[in-house]
Amino acid sequence: MELEKFTIYILHSKFLNRFYIGFTSSDVNERLKKHLSYHTGYTSKAKDWIIVFTEEFSDKKLAIAREKQIKSWKSSLKIRELIDYKSK
Repeated sequence: MELEKFTIYILHSKFLNRFYIGFTSSDVNERLKKHLSYHTGYTSKAKDWIIVFTEEFSDKKLAIAREKQIKSWKSSLKIRELIDYKSK
């Protein structure tokens, strides 16, 4: 039996020069497809979103807390530092 996993992800749009921080319990690539489809909401403003960061958790509460932490930064510089650090 496979354990459930929860993923924090960060998307980036060059067109908007913005990040989007999200959380999912499904496949992150499937979630991206939903962001790129026609819908209303923040990510509907652009169609060039790409996944630039993921972090997996086995505990839902920890994943949600991490998502809130990253969102609280309100700093694209700090988010870029996280992405750069994780890619090393």
